Amino acid sequence: MDIPLSTIAVVGLGTMGTGIAEVLARAGREVIGIDISEAAARQAVAALEASTARAVQKGRITEGERHDVLARFRTFSDLQAAADAQLVIEVVPESYEIKQQLFRELDAVTSPTAILATGTNALSVTRLAAESQHPERVLGLHFFNPAPAMKLVEVVSSVLTAPPAVEAVTALARELGKEPVAVGDRPGFVADGLLFGYLNQAAAMYEASYASREDIDAAMKLGCGLPMGPLALLDLIGVDTARTVLEAMYSESHDRLHAPAPILKQLSEAGLTGRKSGRGFYTYAAPGSQTVVPDAKTPLESSGAATGRTVRSVGVAGSGTMASGIAEVFAKAGYDVVLAARSQEKADTAKGRIAKSLERSVTKGRLTAEARDETLARITTAGSLDSFDDVDLAVEAVAEDLAVKQQLFTTLDKVCKPGAVLATTTSSLPVVACARATSRPQDVIGMHFFNPAPAMKLVEVVRTVLTDDDVHATVREVCGKIRKHPVDCGDRAGFIVNALLFPYLNNAIKMVGEHYATLDDIDAAMKLGGGYPMGPFELLDVVGLDVSLAIEKVLHSEFRDPGLAPAPLLEHLVAAGCLGRKTGRGFREYARR
Repeated sequence: MDIPLSTIAVVGLGTMGTGIAEVLARAGREVIGIDISEAAARQAVAALEASTARAVQKGRITEGERHDVLARFRTFSDLQAAADAQLVIEVVPESYEIKQQLFRELDAVTSPTAILATGTNALSVTRLAAESQHPERVLGLHFFNPAPAMKLVEVVSSVLTAPPAVEAVTALARELGKEPVAVGDRPGFVADGLLFGYLNQAAAMYEASYASREDIDAAMKLGCGLPMGPLALLDLIGVDTARTVLEAMYSESHDRLHAPAPILKQLSEAGLTGRKSGRGFYTYAAPGSQTVVPDAKTPLESSGAATGRTVRSVGVAGSGTMASGIAEVFAKAGYDVVLAARSQEKADTAKGRIAKSLERSVTKGRLTAEARDETLARITTAGSLDSFDDVDLAVEAVAEDLAVKQQLFTTLDKVCKPGAVLATTTSSLPVVACARATSRPQDVIGMHFFNPAPAMKLVEVVRTVLTDDDVHATVREVCGKIRKHPVDCGDRAGFIVNALLFPYLNNAIKMVGEHYATLDDIDAAMKLGGGYPMGPFELLDVVGLDVSLAIEKVLHSEFRDPGLAPAPLLEHLVAAGCLGRKTGRGFREYARR
C-alpha cells in the first residue's frame, strides 16, 4: 500500500462530497467526482467554480491556479471511472444497504491495492469493511462540514484495517492542511459522539417546552461561546441525519441520552429536515436558505407583558469574584450599588477588586478615567445586610450551599423593604427553596450571571411557580439596562446551559475512562470539529473538577437518568484532590504560580 495518493475518487457529490473534492483539487490531487445524478455533478462543478472565483477575488489564488484546480476535477456518472484511483472516498447516504452495495461494486472496479474510505459518521466501519473482498484496505475518513473550512479529520480504523492504509490517509490529511485524529470504530466517533448527545438533549429540552428555541440557542452561544446554538445546528446538519446518527449511537450504547428525542422523528417524518427543506426547528426563506423568517413559534413583542417595578438601587451580597463582577456591572450601568459582605474588610477588598478591573479597562481604552471614578463612586460597601434596607433589587452571590443561601434569604426578608425584588445567582440549586425561606416567595427569582460577569452577556432568568409576573418583568428590564441578554427558563437543575454542558463534559470523561481516545485528541476534536472555544478537558480544569462533580450530582439526582451519573474518573480525581488549575493538577498538570 506504499503508493502515492495522487488520484482520488469521491463518490457522492452532495454538500460534503463537493467540499472534499474541492479540498483535494486545491491540494494538487487529480479528483474523480462520481454521482449517479448528472445534476448533482453539474452543481458540484458550479460550486467549485464559484468558490475558486471568490478565492481569486480575495487574492488567495491566481487566475492560473484557479484554472489548474478546475482542470483537476472531472465528474462522471459511472463507478467505472474510479478504476485508476488509489483512494476512493464514499459520501453516499447513511444507509448500510447503499454503502454495502457500493463497496461490493468498488471491489469489482478498483485495484486490490486501492484504499476504500467511508465518510460515515454513524455506521460501523467494520460492518462495511466485511462486505469488501479486501477488508484490510477499508477505513473511515470523516471530514466535517464545510470541508474546506473545518480542520478536523477523524481517521477510523476497524479491527481489520491494515496499518499502512491508516498511515497513508493520515499523511494525506496532513498534506491537505487538516488535523487528523485517530479513533476506533464506534458510532459518532469522538466529535459527533459527544456533539450529538448534546444536540439530542437540546431537542428534548425544547420539546418539553422548558425554554424557547431562541433562548436555548442564545444561551449556548453566549454562555459557552459556541458559534451556533444547538437547534440551529440541528437544522444545518439535517434533522434526519441527526436522527440516523443518534439511532446508531443508541443501538450500541443503550444510553438514554442517545435515544433520539421524539421531536426528531416527528420532524423527519414530516419532511421538516432543516435548512435543506426550508423548515425544521426554525423556518427559512426557502429550501437551502440560511435566512430565518418569522413563523408561529417566533416570540411576539412583549407589548402585553407585565410592567416591571422601579429599580434605582441594587444590593449585592458577597465578596467573591462573582459578587464583585456583578456589582461592577450594575454600577457601570448607572445604578447605585450597596456591596455587602460578612465584614467591612471583605466588602472593601471586593471593591478594591472592582477598582483594579476598572483600571484595566481604562488602560485598554475601553473606559475613560472619568467613567471609572463615577462607577466607583456609585458603590458603597457595608459589613452587614442591614444596609439593604432601601434597595429595590437584592442580588445574592454567596457560596453555592443551599443552607447558606436560605439563611441569607431569611435575613433579606427581614431587612429589605416591601416590594424589593430578591434574586439568587445560583447555578444549580432550586430557586424555590431560597424563596420558601422568605415570607414573600412571589418576590424571589433566579438571576444566573456567568463568569466573568463584566464580560459575559448571558443571564438566565429563572422563574419559580411562585414568582410574580412583575418580578419577572423587572429582572428582564434590568438585564436590558445592564446590557445583558436574558433567557427565560424554569426552576430545575442546571437551567439551560449547565443542563446541556455538563452531560457533554461527563461523556468526554467517560471516553477517556474507556480508553477510547486521549485527552488531547478529544480536546482537538471538539475545537476543530465542533467549533468549541475550549476542549472539554481544558474547560473542566478551568471550571474546577469539584464544581463539575457537584453539578453532575445535582443533575443526576434531579433527572434520575443513569446516563447522567458522574463518570468514575471524575470522582476519583476529586477524591485525590486533583481539582484542576486551582490545585495545579486536574486532567492535566499546571505550573505552580
